[in-house]
Amino acid sequence: MRDGRITITQFIIEEQRRIKDATGDFTSLLNDIVTACKEISNLVNHGDLIGVLGQAGTENVQGEDQKKLDIITNDVFLRSNEWSGHLAAMASEEMEEISHIPSQYPRGKYLLTFDPLDGSSNTDVNVSVGTIFSILRCQGDCQNPTTEDFLQPGTEQVCAGYALYGPSTMMVLTTGNGVNGFTLDQNIGEFILTHPNLTIPESTREFAINASNMRFWEPPVKRYVDECLTGSAGDRDEDFNMRWIASMVAEVHRILIRGGIFLYPMDEKMKAKGVTGKLRLMYEANPMSFIVEQAGGMSSTGRERIMELQPNNLHQRVPVVLGSKQEVERVVEYHKEHDANAAA
Repeated sequence: MRDGRITITQFIIEEQRRIKDATGDFTSLLNDIVTACKEISNLVNHGDLIGVLGQAGTENVQGEDQKKLDIITNDVFLRSNEWSGHLAAMASEEMEEISHIPSQYPRGKYLLTFDPLDGSSNTDVNVSVGTIFSILRCQGDCQNPTTEDFLQPGTEQVCAGYALYGPSTMMVLTTGNGVNGFTLDQNIGEFILTHPNLTIPESTREFAINASNMRFWEPPVKRYVDECLTGSAGDRDEDFNMRWIASMVAEVHRILIRGGIFLYPMDEKMKAKGVTGKLRLMYEANPMSFIVEQAGGMSSTGRERIMELQPNNLHQRVPVVLGSKQEVERVVEYHKEHDANAAA
């Protein structure tokens, strides 16, 4: 741009030029995603002025109550990305089955997964929410893709990103070459590069967890949180602050900016229900893990690297521990010690 600022479109095109035999399809797909996020940002910002807040009176595939905005934003993402010929199919947290490209449109070589409005329960109280997305290559029949084509480990992601709808709207993106953040300039309708080469500090004094579940936590998680709460009076010899926003996008964004650790662990309540975790592997855990690792952080279930998990269904849930590397390593070590003692 004339004033020296770099738009997200310029940034993506320059990234594409580094790739041999690039066709431009990926760049165009990202531009469609950016357009969808701009539209969602406008809807979220207007809220009750245009009647989009409140319950929809329906449930999603996980049996969770849907907000009006869950349905509206899902439709925005589908409509913005189905026509351009870059996608073979899409999958959404809000839909039980994959979304096939309408017959009147050509098929492309990419697959798109997304959570159209992460943290939507916060919209009625005007707390930050976001959109999470991930791009995979279609490795099967791209004219007639199936659910199995989506079931790729997170290491196969071509790109992951999120849009944060807060005091300002931001887009954070990785294509496997670091993490960059862009802020929406409402005056010109463009995302501008404002946070180049985001890096997570290795150590931290902040942790985020839903403490209301404390009585259900596994011993390794309780041990870690107890140490943080004991602070300078305990073995850690440091005082920690606890955060909890109940919006994964907002939690991860805080970690990217100033460090921290986010935990949504397995607990006894989940085990009793036969649930393997809370957060969705395809729509939340994998894309956020890709971003966190590219920023120098670490992401684990507490026992396994999340991005190496082989998905077994579109809506698989997993425990999540991610953020500053030293803290995640500590939680993983506590799980190893606990499991070794239990097996002895």
